[in-house]
Amino acid sequence: MSKTVHLDDIPYSPDSCEVFERIMDLPGAVFLDSSFPHSTSGRYDILAAAPSDDRLPILPAGADEQASRAFFRELRNYHREHYHGIQPAAPDIPFCGGILGYLGYESGNGLNKIDPGSRCEGGIPAVGLRAYDWCVTQDHLLQRTVLVTLPGVSPRQRRDLLDRLRRPRPRIDTPFRLTSPFRSNLSEDDYRRRFEKIQAYIHAGDCYQVNLAQRFSAPCTGLPWHAYLELRSLACAPFSAYLALDNGDAVMSLSPERFVSLHGKHVETSPIKGTRPRHRDRRADEMAAEDLRCSEKDRAENLMIVDLLRNDLGRNCEPGSIHVDRLFEVQSFPTVHHLVSTVSGELREGRGAFELLRDSFPGGSITGAPKRRAMEIIAELEPHRRQVYCGAILYVSADGRMDSNIAIRTLLCHEDEIHCWGGGGIVADSEWQREYQETWDKVGLFLNCLESWGKAQ
Repeated sequence: MSKTVHLDDIPYSPDSCEVFERIMDLPGAVFLDSSFPHSTSGRYDILAAAPSDDRLPILPAGADEQASRAFFRELRNYHREHYHGIQPAAPDIPFCGGILGYLGYESGNGLNKIDPGSRCEGGIPAVGLRAYDWCVTQDHLLQRTVLVTLPGVSPRQRRDLLDRLRRPRPRIDTPFRLTSPFRSNLSEDDYRRRFEKIQAYIHAGDCYQVNLAQRFSAPCTGLPWHAYLELRSLACAPFSAYLALDNGDAVMSLSPERFVSLHGKHVETSPIKGTRPRHRDRRADEMAAEDLRCSEKDRAENLMIVDLLRNDLGRNCEPGSIHVDRLFEVQSFPTVHHLVSTVSGELREGRGAFELLRDSFPGGSITGAPKRRAMEIIAELEPHRRQVYCGAILYVSADGRMDSNIAIRTLLCHEDEIHCWGGGGIVADSEWQREYQETWDKVGLFLNCLESWGKAQ
């Protein structure tokens, strides 16, 4: 028996931040942000809060492969049980309630038989998924804003939400600032030694590519939302997100990279591998993009990850259905140019979003190749856990539609500290100075912005 999803139109606002601020005082507030109007490439924004009290399956700390696979199986069973019979709300409604949140990078350790080693410092849980019975979707193409509610939401709850969403934008105080500058967990010399260790593994035939990251941290005070607004205006990206966590913590992602999406039976992933910094001078900027487009090294790195992802998708897609739709496409973002490819396929009968996530996680563009050995080397060489960085922020709608990002350009506010990671892929002909500089090129603008902006408050 099908169940009807209820749609209520409310006044459209070009800036979804204004809409989000009307619900962000509710627990579990989340904002999946296409960065419109700063970026014209995004169409949909998704906003939700007040998740249901239903407890989702939990991934135990240090879960092995069997327990990790069971976790994804239990998530699938939860989704089937709670959303059975839910039909798509409309072709242009991407999320109608369902499961939304993050999978941290380390939640892929068990799936890939990785020993996390001694890196057991505190942090946020490896998985932060919640079940939501309602959401607000903003369609910037149709200029339409809709409150979407699942059948379990009562008429009174719906009226209360509509009243809240039609109120004036509230004033939000407690400005955000750093109390000292960012510091890296790797000195330049530390990075060089780890780079050389990776090169030794590559030349020994252990692996072809390894992504190495450094973490920048600073103490902070105030509401992370203000920091997100500042970063969003500086470096918008189509797969951005703001997730309010418990105790005032927050995840702020300004990711340009899709991990994997599912719409009907169509599966798509768009790995990024290859980066050049942007330049204010137009001619220099065009030359940087052309240098990236023609770089044999970057194209080879990108192709390694495309092949890895074709294999990952092949575990759940129909044989012969996987295609490379776009290869080595240069896409330009406010701070960097990226080399992007797109791989698609058609889902096999009996498979769904959770099988796709399980068999592709974490994304190959942020591990290296082969994936398992690259992850082992990352666990050996990086001094701190990645947490949400290089994991995925995702939704699985009640009607089965799914989308997710690779959580790069992602910051975590936790226990009065803010953390930001920058990384890049290392291959046989990499040069350590250039790779080290690339980690700064990717996030240096974020760090400088928060340091200088905090002083101005």
